[in-house]
Amino acid sequence: MRNTVQDTERNAVQETARNVVQDAEKGAVQDIDARLATQPIGYWTGVAYNAVIAYLRAEMARLGATQPQYWVLRYLSVNDVSEDGAGLTVEELTERMRAFLRPEDDLAVAAEDLLARGLLTRDAERRLWITDAGEAMRQEIKRHVPRLRDRVHEGVDDADYVTALKVLERVIKNVGGEIAW
Repeated sequence: MRNTVQDTERNAVQETARNVVQDAEKGAVQDIDARLATQPIGYWTGVAYNAVIAYLRAEMARLGATQPQYWVLRYLSVNDVSEDGAGLTVEELTERMRAFLRPEDDLAVAAEDLLARGLLTRDAERRLWITDAGEAMRQEIKRHVPRLRDRVHEGVDDADYVTALKVLERVIKNVGGEIAW
């Protein structure tokens, strides 16, 4: 396998990260903060993002839906994201979710599965509408959201969580990024 500069840099960051974690586990805390302060935020945010998404998607699968399917149900429900319960096309849903869809997320495929399961209907203008069964599925998944959030936030108090988000917001602004909310 060809060893690229990116592979070398990634391996070095991963090795440093492993060393920091091992030092913390051994109780060697005196210089952990100094070492963490030199870590690349892109690496850590990427690892956190991938881990959280993998966890949430696995949990959603146990509940009978993919994460994109749950989003479709949420965006069509007047009891959730939709202000008026009006149907939306796949293209409209995709546009509204573009800030957080992953490249592998195919809302057309998600919608087709939800249609086949009777959780959505489609009208002549190709607008999707949530059914009573779809609303029941959305409610059932939403009932589990506090448990999922608790697992993700385990060991992190609200003040630290808010600080982390404020730091990320500042970093995003520093590099000219935009926050979708």
